[in-house]
Amino acid sequence: MKSKLLSAPYIVWMILFTLIPLCIVFYYALTDSITGEFTFANLTSMGTYLPIFLRSIWLSLFASLICLVIGYPVAYFIAQCKPLTQRFLEMLIMLPMCMSFLLRTLAWVAMLEDTGIINNFIRSIGLSPLSLIRSNGAVILGMVYNYLPYMILPLYTVIMKIDKRLVEAALDLGCTPKQVFTKVILPLSGPGILSGLTMVFVPAVSTFYISQKLGNGKFYLIGDAIEGQYVANNLHFAAAIAFILMIILLVCMALMQRLANRKLIVA
Repeated sequence: MKSKLLSAPYIVWMILFTLIPLCIVFYYALTDSITGEFTFANLTSMGTYLPIFLRSIWLSLFASLICLVIGYPVAYFIAQCKPLTQRFLEMLIMLPMCMSFLLRTLAWVAMLEDTGIINNFIRSIGLSPLSLIRSNGAVILGMVYNYLPYMILPLYTVIMKIDKRLVEAALDLGCTPKQVFTKVILPLSGPGILSGLTMVFVPAVSTFYISQKLGNGKFYLIGDAIEGQYVANNLHFAAAIAFILMIILLVCMALMQRLANRKLIVA
C-alpha cells in the first residue's frame, strides 16, 4: 500500500504530461479539421513530405555516427583517468548542457555566418570567405555539438562498469592491448553504444531550431514541418506529421532494444 502511494505522483505526472498529450495528438491526426470525423486523409496525404522525412533521418543518423566516433574515445579516455580528473572532465562535458540550447546554437551562427568570426579571420589574412552556413554540414555540426554529451555519458558509464578483472585475464592469456579492446572492452560497451545512438538520434531527428539557424531555412526537417503547420494553424496536419515521427522513433527504439537484448544474450 505504501509503495502504491509513493508511485501515485509519478502515475499522475505520466497521465497529465504523457498520456493525455499523446491522446490529443492521435485525435487531431485521425480526425478531419472541418467535420471532426474519423479519417486517414491527414496521414495518406503526406507523400510530399517523404523527402523531408528521409533528409531528417539521414542527417540524424550521420550526426549520431559522428557523435559515436568522437564520443567513444573521449569516454574511454575519461574512464582511464584518476577519480578527481574524471569528475572534472564530467563537469566540463555537462557544462554546455547547463546553458540554453538556443544560445549554444546561436554561438555557432555567430562563428559560421558570412560575417562571422571565422570568415572575418579568413578575410584578415587576405583569403576569400567560405560559405560555412546554409549547408548540410552546418546542420550536422550543430547536431553533433548539442547532442554529443548524450553519447559520451552513457558510454562512460558502461565502460566504468566493465570488470577490470576481465581485462587483466585477457592480458594474462597473452592478448595484445588491441585484442583486449576489440575482444573485451568494445563488445561489453555495446549497450552504451546503442543507448548513446538512441539518445542522440531521437532529439536530432525531431529538431527544428538547428536547421532554421544553421541551415538558414534552406534545409527543411521534420521539426520544421511540424512547426510550420502549427504556425499556420493547421493543427490536424501538424499532428499527423508528429504521429508519423513518433512511429519512426518507436520503430528505431524497438530495433535498438532488440539489438541490445541480442548482445546481452550472446554475452
